[in-house]
Amino acid sequence: MSKITITSPKPCDAKEGLKIKSNYKKLYLTLSAFFTTILLLILLIWLILHPAKPQFSLKEVDIYQLNLSGPNLNSSIQLTFLAKNPNQKVGIYFDEIQVYATYKGQQITGDTPVPPFYQAQEESNLITASLMGNTLPVAPSLGYELGRDQNVGRLVLNLKANGKLRWKVGTWVSGRYRFNVNCVAINAFGPSIPAGPLTSKQGAQCSTTI
Repeated sequence: MSKITITSPKPCDAKEGLKIKSNYKKLYLTLSAFFTTILLLILLIWLILHPAKPQFSLKEVDIYQLNLSGPNLNSSIQLTFLAKNPNQKVGIYFDEIQVYATYKGQQITGDTPVPPFYQAQEESNLITASLMGNTLPVAPSLGYELGRDQNVGRLVLNLKANGKLRWKVGTWVSGRYRFNVNCVAINAFGPSIPAGPLTSKQGAQCSTTI
C-alpha cells in the first residue's frame, strides 16, 4: 500500500496571500470613496446653482409666401428670436437647434438648422432663421382654415425650435439635454393681401421645456 503525504502550506505563503487581498481591498475602498466624493461634489454644485432654463422671445416674423396649391403648400418665413441666459454662474452650450413653423398643428416649413453657439452668463443673442417649405403635403382642411382666418383678419402661427444644450459651470460641462421652444405669432391677415410681407413685431414670450 502506498503512502500519501499531504503537506500543509507554509505560514509565510498564507500571510503573503492575506496581505495581497488586504491591499486590493484598501485600493477598492479608496477608489470608491474618491468617486463617491466627486459625484457628491458635482451633485452639490448642481443643487446650489440649479441652472434656470434659457429664455426665448419672438422679436419679428415676416411671412413672404403662404400659397396653397392643391394638396401642397409653399411657404417662406423669416423670423428673429432673442435667446437669453438668465443664469449668473452658468453658461450654456447650444449644440443643436432646428427651427420650423406650424399652422393648426401641421408643419408648414422644413427644419432649418441654426449654427451652434456658446452663451455666457446673463448674455443675450439674436437668432435669425429663414424657413422654407416647397410643395409640402398638407391636410385638405388647411385651405378652409386659411380662408376662415383671412375673414377673421388674423393669422396665428407657431414658431418652434428643438435642440440639445449643455450647462457649463467653471470647467465642468454637463451632458446633453433636449429642449423645446414654442412661440406664438399673430399676424394681420385681411381680405386684401398686402404687397409686402405679413409682419408681426409683437415681441411675444415663448415657452421653453427641458
